Amino acid sequence: GLKMACIRFSGKLVPGRFVRRLNRFAALVEVEGKQEQVHVRNSGRLHELFTPGRAVLLEPSTTVGRRTRFTLALVRLPTGYVSADAHLPNALVAEGLRCHAIPGFRRHRVLRREPAMGRGRADFLLAQGRRRCLLEVKSVTLVEEGVALFPDAPTVRGRIHLEHLIAARRRGLGAAVLFVIQRSDVRAFAPNRDADPEFSETLRRASRAGVRVCAMRCRVGPKGVRFDRPIPVRLDPRGSRTRERERG
Repeated sequence: GLKMACIRFSGKLVPGRFVRRLNRFAALVEVEGKQEQVHVRNSGRLHELFTPGRAVLLEPSTTVGRRTRFTLALVRLPTGYVSADAHLPNALVAEGLRCHAIPGFRRHRVLRREPAMGRGRADFLLAQGRRRCLLEVKSVTLVEEGVALFPDAPTVRGRIHLEHLIAARRRGLGAAVLFVIQRSDVRAFAPNRDADPEFSETLRRASRAGVRVCAMRCRVGPKGVRFDRPIPVRLDPRGSRTRERERG
């Protein structure tokens, strides 16, 4: 059997109903009969998830003296749960690397978390023997017609990260970007051309420059989030989604 990394929720999740987004890091949720402000660990727009009346699950806060009692953990869709925590994929990847359970990275070990990359930071510096590899992790929650899409809004930061990975490859370092899809109703990954054509183009250029582009699907439930398996990455700019429908 395949070992799969898993991040478990600290306590039993509390059900609620989404009311509205207040700002990047807060939302109003109806919980136990009254409206309450909850913490959102995701600066993405999440328009398709955060609709009024949507069933959500909240993780009770373990931090003493925090303003909000809950963090918005999961959103319930007809196709299953979606994890709304954009920080979770990094923890999941760290766990997966630690127990050598990520396909394509089983022989790598973590040298450093958040190593310097350009003027910013990458997520991981990995070692495989004497080879070094920079790894960037991206959280994905948007799915259309079975295809996971990133980003859900224009991301200058995401594009800069890719440029740094391309530069790392030119210096002879290994470089990879791993898109972690925080839901299971998905069969492929593609850059979201409609939301950010420049990110899409930069990702294709990164791939041509030797940056590995990978995507992992997750199983998401009230107990936690675990890796499921790798899914195909589609970088072809020409109507890949239409063709997929014709093939069924």
